[in-house]
Amino acid sequence: MFKTCMFRFLPGIILVQATTMALVVMTLKMDQQGFWIAAALMALILGLVTAFWFGSISDHIGKDSLARVQEKHARDRERLRVKAEKDKTKVIEQSHRQIAKATSRAHAKANFKVGAAFAAAVGAGVLMLFTQFLTIGLLTLTTAGGALVGYGVRARQELAARKKRIAHAVPAKTRPVRVIEAKPAVRENGRG
Repeated sequence: MFKTCMFRFLPGIILVQATTMALVVMTLKMDQQGFWIAAALMALILGLVTAFWFGSISDHIGKDSLARVQEKHARDRERLRVKAEKDKTKVIEQSHRQIAKATSRAHAKANFKVGAAFAAAVGAGVLMLFTQFLTIGLLTLTTAGGALVGYGVRARQELAARKKRIAHAVPAKTRPVRVIEAKPAVRENGRG
């Protein structure tokens, strides 16, 4: 970077030195009083033009470096935005997996308790059958069987609904992240 800047200013420096040297040599050969004033005026004009030239070069260098820094920051900002989106998706997927595990554990515990209650009811019905309470035993067995079937149907419906909710809540891994790039808007009056 520094070498390219040096080479941008080098022609102007050489031009100013060569012209100054030529003016000094010419004024030494010419011994007129008015020529010194003209040579000084020419050196002043050359110095001003060179100063404006160097100012223009330095402005362009500053604008180029500012544009490079802004472009780098824009790339970094976009990279961070994409990374944050990926991290957010990952966290959502993990939380859904944890919720699904906790729900399945709770259902397993509830299923065990309900199964134990139904087993006790069936056992009571079988006991009543063997002890000559045939009508009450059949009624108990029928009630326990109907409740067991109803509970099984309800559990299947809840499982299907839960799978559907999880499938809609977790974003697909294969879906690409879209990046939208836009240039800053410029108003007609020249302000950004």
